[in-house]
Amino acid sequence: MENRKLKDYTFISLKGMAMGIAELVPGVSGGTIAFVTGIYEEFITSINNVNLTTLKVLKEEGFKKFWEKLNGNFLLALVLGMMISIFSLSKVIAWLLEEHPIITWSFFFGLVLASVIFVAKSIKKWNLLAIILFIIGTASAFYITTLPPSASSGSLPFIFLSGAIAICAMVLPGISGSFILVLLGSYKTVLEAVNEKDFGIIVTFAFGAAFGILSFARILKWMFTNYKDATLAVLTGFILGSLNKIWPWKNIIEIIQIGKKEIIIDENISPFAFQGDNQLTFAIVAAVIGFSLIFILEKSASKK
Repeated sequence: MENRKLKDYTFISLKGMAMGIAELVPGVSGGTIAFVTGIYEEFITSINNVNLTTLKVLKEEGFKKFWEKLNGNFLLALVLGMMISIFSLSKVIAWLLEEHPIITWSFFFGLVLASVIFVAKSIKKWNLLAIILFIIGTASAFYITTLPPSASSGSLPFIFLSGAIAICAMVLPGISGSFILVLLGSYKTVLEAVNEKDFGIIVTFAFGAAFGILSFARILKWMFTNYKDATLAVLTGFILGSLNKIWPWKNIIEIIQIGKKEIIIDENISPFAFQGDNQLTFAIVAAVIGFSLIFILEKSASKK
């Protein structure tokens, strides 16, 4: 990949932190942030570099050539940023979602809405196929956000499959991996395994995630190489459809207790039908800030 200085890797880590923050919010994908900040295709390409050919380089040409082939500095900086935000800001995000849900969700709603426009702008030619794929992507994502959580399954093959699917959701702009785990019914199993240090389940989930991201990244890379506009059309629709999940005003239908965590089943409502203070003015301001942030990130990413 291109030659970079320490300052460049610092910015990559900051983008990784933004991706990590997005993954902490159920319904927002780190893949969306990666796309907007201009590192999505390099991220996918770098993941594709994890293969037998690259390992062969390690054996025959040494670690330095292997690291260059892997684009290791980029991946290390990105993952480091994600880990920093996940471990340092998870409590802050959880507090904001708990204490100021409408304003917080409004910020992310504005951010994701702007992402739809940003990704759509990347499509060179909107033809009939692109429009159809956009509609399919939108409908698919919207449908996924309306699905109820499934019953929990603790079988290791299912945990492996859950890891593979959830990590794909993280890479794909749109819905977060944690939300997919809730839908699959594996959220409780994986959460309890982490808390109880059940390494059998943890390792199985990790292998599933590794298999999923390595396989899915190859598919995405092939799609971007051969059908870029069609792929972008689907992704644009997928991001748009995911907005249903992060609409700020909701009516709670049911609360499912999973260990110490609560899974809330709700429905979207108008802010004017919301019981209590709808915080409409503050919500609009937060949405505008989130919306504007995407274009600030876009300008930052374009300055090279």
